[in-house]
Amino acid sequence: MRLVGLETFAKAYPHHLSGGMAQRVALARSLINHPKVLLLDEPLGALDAFTRMRMQDEVLRLWEARGTTMLLVTHDIDEAIYMSDRIVILTTRPGRIERIIAVELDRPRQRNSAEFLRLRGDILEFLHFAGHAAH
Repeated sequence: MRLVGLETFAKAYPHHLSGGMAQRVALARSLINHPKVLLLDEPLGALDAFTRMRMQDEVLRLWEARGTTMLLVTHDIDEAIYMSDRIVILTTRPGRIERIIAVELDRPRQRNSAEFLRLRGDILEFLHFAGHAAH
């Protein structure tokens, strides 16, 4: 619980935890056995925007501290750019790799930097054209 900053809530009942706290508990549970690879499937999707950004920073902090390889599934382009070294864009059914994009931005990343916004625009443009090609 210390790893995710919840040691003071160690004896709290689950229904007393906020959404962000519950996500941190879930993350701590998944890291307890020191996995080499961790699959995160939309782990922050149900959180409000502010809590989501805080949790993104928390996941990155744990990634740096632990060195665990993490595979993050998300539909949020900003989240993918902010958290990832590589973004893999899949096609719709059947899911195939459409494109792999290297995210070569310095950390910590600034969501409003010109480089971040340029990459976001490139991805949105690619998705727009890829979507039209599929129809």
